[in-house]
Amino acid sequence: MSKEPYIHTTAEVDEKANLADGVMVWNWSKVREGASLGESCNVGQCCYIDFDVIIGDRCKIQNGVSLYNGLTVGNDVFIGPNATFTNDLVPRAHNQDWKITPTKVMDGASIGANATIICGVTLGKHCMVAAGAIVTKDVPDYALVVGTPAIIVDYVDESGARLHKEIHN
Repeated sequence: MSKEPYIHTTAEVDEKANLADGVMVWNWSKVREGASLGESCNVGQCCYIDFDVIIGDRCKIQNGVSLYNGLTVGNDVFIGPNATFTNDLVPRAHNQDWKITPTKVMDGASIGANATIICGVTLGKHCMVAAGAIVTKDVPDYALVVGTPAIIVDYVDESGARLHKEIHN
């Protein structure tokens, strides 16, 4: 049974965006052309989803999140409030050679509030990025990373419970 997407009256969703069944886009959020949101995604208020961003099924994107072109998000991903993903390794106001650097978030990853993900990395399956972390390199599957820059402090299971393994960097 399909469920039409819900778009709050103050949200802006481009007619060329692809919203699957059950997607909800809340107040003051913007979804640009070519963006693709999978089934049952929930986009909180004041979010920005850039053109051609790909988001899998059942993702929860909290308030104030910015997702920029070059980002691919898997299924069942949680992105906490005000998390930001960059897409340019050499940002300048005017740059003729501007190049998007792709970033991938694998299935089941969880990203805490105010985390910053520097472009060009892959966040592994079911990994957990702590609130406020700045991720500058790939995060392995099931790793728990914290800090600035983020480092591995433990591993988690699919529910996010810590496994108390050795620290690996």
